[in-house]
Amino acid sequence: MKKHAEHEELVGTDSKPYMGFWIYLMTDCVLFATLFATYAVLRGNIYDGPAAKDIFDINFVLLETIVLLVSSFTCGLAIVAARAGLKKWTFIGLGATFALGVLFLGLEFSEFAHLAAEGYGWDRSAFLSAFFTLVGTHGLHITVGLLWLAVLLVYLIRKGLTPAVTKRLVLFSLFWHFLDVIWIFIFTIVYMFGVIAV
Repeated sequence: MKKHAEHEELVGTDSKPYMGFWIYLMTDCVLFATLFATYAVLRGNIYDGPAAKDIFDINFVLLETIVLLVSSFTCGLAIVAARAGLKKWTFIGLGATFALGVLFLGLEFSEFAHLAAEGYGWDRSAFLSAFFTLVGTHGLHITVGLLWLAVLLVYLIRKGLTPAVTKRLVLFSLFWHFLDVIWIFIFTIVYMFGVIAV
C-alpha cells in the first residue's frame, strides 16, 4: 500500500509536462475548429455530386463510434491500473486500447475506400474535400496515437511502471480522450446532421 502511495506521489510531482501538453491540445482544438468551420461552409457545395445523406451509412459510423468510445474506456481502466501500480492490468488495458484503435482505423479506411470506389472521392466536390480533410485529419491523429501507444507498451515491458512511464501514459490518455471528444463532434455534426438534413 505504501509503495502505491509513493508511486502516486512521484507521478504528480512535476506539472510542467502536463501544462505543456494542455497547451498543445488547445492548438489542436484550434486546428479542428478551423476544419469544422471549413466543413460547415462547404457542406452544401456538392456541385453535381452527392450530398451527405446520399452517401453516409449511419449504422456503420455508429459502429466506428462505439469502437472508439470503448477504446477510451479501456484506456481509462489502464490509467487507473497504472496509478495503482498494476503492470499486468495496465498492459491488458493498453493492449485492448491499441487493438480497438486499429479496428477503428480499419473501419475508417474501409469507409473511405467504399466512397472512392463509388466515385465519391475528395476531388468530386468541395463538400467531399472538406469531409475527407476533417475526418482524415482525425484518422491521422489516431494513427499517431497508435504509434505513440506502441512505444509506450515497449517502455512498459522494458522499464515497468516507473513514475516516468506512468506520467507518459497519463499524457497519452489525455490525447486519446481528446480524440474521442473530437470524434463525437464529427459523428454529430458531419454524420448525424448530414443524414437528417432535408
